[in-house]
Amino acid sequence: MSEPTACVSCCPDPRSADPYCVRCDLLVGLESLHVIGVERDDDVLFVVVESTPGLTGCPACGVVAVSKGRRVVELIDAPAFGSPVRLRWRKRRWVCPDPGCEVGSFTEQDAQVAAPRAVLTSRATRWATAQLRSENASVAGLARQLGVSWWTVWNAIRPALAADESRFDGVTTLGVDEHVWHHVSPKDRGPKELTGMVDLTRDDQGRTRARLLDLVPGRSGTVYRAWLDARGEDFRDRVQIATLDPFHGYKNAIDDQLQDATAVLDAFHVVKLAGQAIDEVRRRVQQATLGHRGRAGDPLYGIRNILRAAPERLTDRQVNRLNRAIAADDAHDEVLVAWQAAQQIRTAYRLKDLTQGRRLAERVLASLPSCPIPEIARLGRTLRKWRTAFLAYFTTDRSSNGGTEAVNGLIELARRIARGFRNRDNYRLRMLLVAGGLTP
Repeated sequence: MSEPTACVSCCPDPRSADPYCVRCDLLVGLESLHVIGVERDDDVLFVVVESTPGLTGCPACGVVAVSKGRRVVELIDAPAFGSPVRLRWRKRRWVCPDPGCEVGSFTEQDAQVAAPRAVLTSRATRWATAQLRSENASVAGLARQLGVSWWTVWNAIRPALAADESRFDGVTTLGVDEHVWHHVSPKDRGPKELTGMVDLTRDDQGRTRARLLDLVPGRSGTVYRAWLDARGEDFRDRVQIATLDPFHGYKNAIDDQLQDATAVLDAFHVVKLAGQAIDEVRRRVQQATLGHRGRAGDPLYGIRNILRAAPERLTDRQVNRLNRAIAADDAHDEVLVAWQAAQQIRTAYRLKDLTQGRRLAERVLASLPSCPIPEIARLGRTLRKWRTAFLAYFTTDRSSNGGTEAVNGLIELARRIARGFRNRDNYRLRMLLVAGGLTP
């Protein structure tokens, strides 16, 4: 091992009577400790620190303790200058002179440096947590940078995550959605689907700051109902708006547990249903006219992507392609009518005036169920079943489940970076951290 850099003798501050090096202390950044040596071995940086000598009282009885010297405790610190760092803390030891004191001897502690019996320093834990949350890091990658094992990093981070329950405070808009967290046998890892609850409450500027609140195994109304029941009456009373996808299980749970909240059907999924209806009509007409699935060169197959776009977004070239495909056969008029009917739903959502949008939505509810095109009629009947939740979009200032879908995107990214998870509890905590539900 190379010779230590003797900060005390080489670079004391001439303006201070303190024997410690102010510049080294500033560089290391531990306010209560002073640097007395720095050395490097096998690309690991060792920083030796100690506290200023002084009188200390017994934590139990307050009697001035007697010094028993110091002992070196090595901690894992945040990496610096491209190297793992080990903090060698020369902890002071004392003994209480009072024979009746139950403490006897004790060792110096400083929670700002490290928790008692911790392996990582407090700032190393904060650094690792921030990397996981904001920089799309993996635990394995952090372990490599720190020069430790995966479990050493996770065991330092996990206690702070598991203890945080403050995320449930102040929730007035609640979203719910499901996602798949693994693709192996449920016998090995339990249910593939998890139900995720997301805080969609708007800030003072009216912007939604989506935060994942929890992930629970399963996808059913029973799962959602049990979670809402476990949150308590105060939480449920605060929720004013509950957004959801068109799944009756979640709607039943909202009706049962959030009686005073307004259920809002997500606009994206309504438009998606309309797009699926158009595709079904196109495929049916394709089969009826040509007798096979769409192929390159078939008129309807050539406009499959154009039918997913809004009329105002089409270029002149796309409009001409659409007109030629519809004119190729009289039976194609059914596709055009279906496209025009479905576009009414999208137009209702896009109108700047919510009152006008609601009027158009009500006309859609009145007309689509009686449409002679079976797929569009089925779409109309579906929306009629969800009438109250469908129209609630226009009376809740455009509330939607969009923030929930954004959180799902963050979850999928984190899962890909980690190359999958085997432990559902670890997965839940990681996703709560990544998606903003935890703020340790």
